[in-house]
Amino acid sequence: MSVTRRYREAWEGFWREAPGEAGEVFWDADPRVTAALHLAYFEPHLTDAELALVDLGCGNGTQTRYLADRFPRVLGVDLAAAALDHARHADPAGLAAYRLLDAAEKGAAETLHAELGDANVYMRGVLHQCEPADRQPLVDAIAALVGTRGRAFLVEPSEAAGLVLGALAQSPDGPPPKLAPILRHGIAPGDVADDAVPEYLRTAGLTILSYGELPLTTTEFTPDGTRIKLPSQWFVATRAM
Repeated sequence: MSVTRRYREAWEGFWREAPGEAGEVFWDADPRVTAALHLAYFEPHLTDAELALVDLGCGNGTQTRYLADRFPRVLGVDLAAAALDHARHADPAGLAAYRLLDAAEKGAAETLHAELGDANVYMRGVLHQCEPADRQPLVDAIAALVGTRGRAFLVEPSEAAGLVLGALAQSPDGPPPKLAPILRHGIAPGDVADDAVPEYLRTAGLTILSYGELPLTTTEFTPDGTRIKLPSQWFVATRAM
């Protein structure tokens, strides 16, 4: 199984049109208010920080570059070649490596694991933008990448975030400028039930080591100037022990 052609083309179209400037994509927030906060919960559970770290669904690589300053080897992977073009352009020093990967494709994660060995995995807000049938294969891919020594950190908007996004999308004045392109390309963020993510992890053979709630900061603002932050839940997981 791999993602649908429609889904792949939607992401390619989105990233081909996306501005190259920092902070112009809805979820492209400064790492100091995203990845840095996540690492505070992730790092205490890393038993081997020397393992490669895979940023799964890296997009234009903003968080990837931040992570590359803190881990010895970081690989950003994404479904869209256009996203990786942005990532490489923004990383002329080559702080991280970038690769095209359809993680839902059967055997793709196993092939990457054979190359990297066990890896730590960071994934931010990917499941809720996947088609439902792709979600379990994606988490299965995470399990394949972490192997027996790696750890995974996932953060996903909660059910309450769906209400926030729905209200923004249906605003009488139209959706905010940075949300509009996502909707136009048919990548409307979906609702993932709060109890679904831990079930995906358990089904993949992963054990949850820690979890909690944390606002997921975006780059967009409401008309009154308030920054939009989406309620989210985070998980640190490893192979069942």
